[in-house]
Amino acid sequence: MSSCPSKPTLKLDWCTYEAAKYAVEHWHYSRRMPAGRNVYIGVWEAGVFIGCVLFGMGSGNSTNGEAYGLARTHEMAELTRVALRRHDAPVSRIVAIALRMLKRQSPGIRLVISMADPAQGHVGAIYQAGNWVYTGETKPDVLYFSRGEWVHHRTATRRGSAKGLPSRRLPPKHRYLMPLDAAMRKRIEPLRRPYPKRAGKAARAA
Repeated sequence: MSSCPSKPTLKLDWCTYEAAKYAVEHWHYSRRMPAGRNVYIGVWEAGVFIGCVLFGMGSGNSTNGEAYGLARTHEMAELTRVALRRHDAPVSRIVAIALRMLKRQSPGIRLVISMADPAQGHVGAIYQAGNWVYTGETKPDVLYFSRGEWVHHRTATRRGSAKGLPSRRLPPKHRYLMPLDAAMRKRIEPLRRPYPKRAGKAARAA
């Protein structure tokens, strides 16, 4: 009688900036760490470091809670990176555990936002699997070429000024919300829209 092999043990714990930076630079398509104040959660399978989940805790426009009846700061966070090497556990499960850790560490956070970039072929499959609330597309963004790299307006301004710098427009991204308590879920649910599909799936369904 043969036995089925057990799945590798999954563990999430807080990790260092250096560990998160390594994961992002090696296993995330952007290859760049997000600016601002972040929370770093490491992921291990069978004792091997396989990546990290990052939450932005800053005061940027993406985490301005006023549009959702929250304070401008400190009540909303952004899931900014899911940087993982090859692994066995579903990404939706990893993200769900990370959200619970964030809630325990920062009980004042009531809502998490994240974006999926269609330019990278992403429609937000991990958010759809986790029952996040899809609320449509963001407004087109603009990047500015400053000091040899493309950066957002706030970074360019912090370096001096965005005026006169070469710029390029970015297409809209898909916006997803995850409420962290029942009252917030009730407030956000009316904003829900049908989940977007990949172009191939949409064509086959037509």
